[in-house]
Amino acid sequence: MSDADRQWGARLKQARLAAGLSQKMLGIEAGIDAFVASTRINRYELGIHRPDLLTVRKLAKVLDVPVAFFFADEEDEIAELLFRYGKVEPSVRTAVRKLLAE
Repeated sequence: MSDADRQWGARLKQARLAAGLSQKMLGIEAGIDAFVASTRINRYELGIHRPDLLTVRKLAKVLDVPVAFFFADEEDEIAELLFRYGKVEPSVRTAVRKLLAE
């Protein structure tokens, strides 16, 4: 298992806990069969497996985070910014984009 897989799993767990979801509930809400939802999310979080892009998009939508949050390089600062950006109101996002464009 690579460091990237462990990091990906840690970010998934961070977002899941922040959303207050169990592994099973996250899996079910992302469209994973209820019978295997908990096990599948657990394996993703442990870095044993990594989901395909379609599943990542579904997980990100349920967790209300940008897909890029999971794939940001090792710099936790960028991942943290992406995580927070996904949680704010659209008006704040607009203000952030305007500020960064200056």
